[in-house]
Amino acid sequence: MTEIFSDTGFRQLTQMFSAIIFFHTSEYILAIAYHGPSRVTLSSLLITKHYALAMLISVLEYLIEIVLFPGLKQHWWISNFGLMMIVLGESVRKTAIITAGRSFTHLIKIRREEHHKLVTKGVYRIMRHPSYSGFLVWSVGTQVMLCNPISAIAFAVVVWRFFADRIPYEEHYLKQFFGSQYLDYAQKVPSGVPFVN
Repeated sequence: MTEIFSDTGFRQLTQMFSAIIFFHTSEYILAIAYHGPSRVTLSSLLITKHYALAMLISVLEYLIEIVLFPGLKQHWWISNFGLMMIVLGESVRKTAIITAGRSFTHLIKIRREEHHKLVTKGVYRIMRHPSYSGFLVWSVGTQVMLCNPISAIAFAVVVWRFFADRIPYEEHYLKQFFGSQYLDYAQKVPSGVPFVN
């Protein structure tokens, strides 16, 4: 039990909770900055029941493994690689949000609004859905940083499947909004999520 309160346990759990707090707080602040406080709800924190349950299960995995297999959590090169994934994923996602500005929303728009424009500059030159790519890397990174093998695989599969379903749905509306302009863009630029075109 003392392993939980060791330097390893303290460092890894502190990094995990810091990453979660920063991610969700910054999402909410950016939503308010671009859309105004009257148009933003607590849903912009992006905390759902399923997400909270997944994070809780990952912490339970961590606590069980650090007690039963403390050596598993001592692979610092893996933990540090996960921390780099967190920073990279966060950077890509926030760059995407800032680049898109008012055109970025947490909910898929099914009607085009006056300020809604197709963003193809910056990180959008490299991938069509950098915010999804960034979240995928960030979420898996939280588990790699904890040296949680089960949750790392589970997060990769679940988050990938979520975006594999969401991207075609979102692109249906983007094609309606922007027509051939979006089709040309989609042919030239990959989605940013592996194996999702």
